[in-house]
Amino acid sequence: MSLVKTIGELEDWRKRSGRKEQTLGFVPTMGYLHEGHLSLIRRAKAENGLAAVSIFVNPTQFGPGEDFEKYPRDTERDYRLAKEAGADVVFCPEADEIYAPGFSTEVEVKGGLTQKLCGASRPIHFKGVATVVNILFNIVRPDRAYFGQKDAQQAVVIQKMVRDLHIPVEIVVCPIVREKDGLAMSSRNMYLSPEERKQALSLSRGLAKARGLLASGEEGCDRAERLAEVIGREIRKEPLAKPEYIEILDGGTLEEIERVEPGRKALAAVAVRFGGTRLIDNTVLSLEEK
Repeated sequence: MSLVKTIGELEDWRKRSGRKEQTLGFVPTMGYLHEGHLSLIRRAKAENGLAAVSIFVNPTQFGPGEDFEKYPRDTERDYRLAKEAGADVVFCPEADEIYAPGFSTEVEVKGGLTQKLCGASRPIHFKGVATVVNILFNIVRPDRAYFGQKDAQQAVVIQKMVRDLHIPVEIVVCPIVREKDGLAMSSRNMYLSPEERKQALSLSRGLAKARGLLASGEEGCDRAERLAEVIGREIRKEPLAKPEYIEILDGGTLEEIERVEPGRKALAAVAVRFGGTRLIDNTVLSLEEK
């Protein structure tokens, strides 16, 4: 496996790798890899001849006061884990390799997709995400790109960008990977104190209760307001939990819904702070058509 830090080095790898004869799967990450990332790399390798991983903590998607400076970084560890998972190349650029001197071009997906959920409290976040992902697609030129369902809003935004800009890449969204106790894997989990981590399990418990209510078939179990209440009640049992949002939305458009309609996927999404750590989680809700 190759570790490259410049676009030129990546081009050299491409020429040596037999890229023209094989499809390329791509996993963009901010590093400090965990099993969620590794599952994406393994799938990228399984579905393509070659698998590429980028490790880049993108400064443009962090707002003032967020955790850009303290975001965990360990390139040597990430390189080893990516190699074990099957990556053929790891692209680990410096910021000035991605954003050349005088950089002044941004990509923004406008409208409701980026103004709700995480976009409501992080107004520049998705502009930064769309811009850097577009740049990475142009540099890496993959056939498929793999994203995790945990960042469900991000995945929908990237899918919209790819459709609107006719970018020739297939977006593959893969299931959330969880710890044995149910906590969704995240690089930010390391910030949690033992007690915060214990209370953070309320997110997955609340989402599970919503799935259970919907599956019960009892009257009114499909109402979005009621499902959100069930999730919120479970999370608010924990004294350290400070919910930022608890929403039930259309799974494809992220538009508000009144009910979970048979045959249409809904998304139950939450963001909750525990001390200085902001966690997100979600689950897909669905009813079979009768």
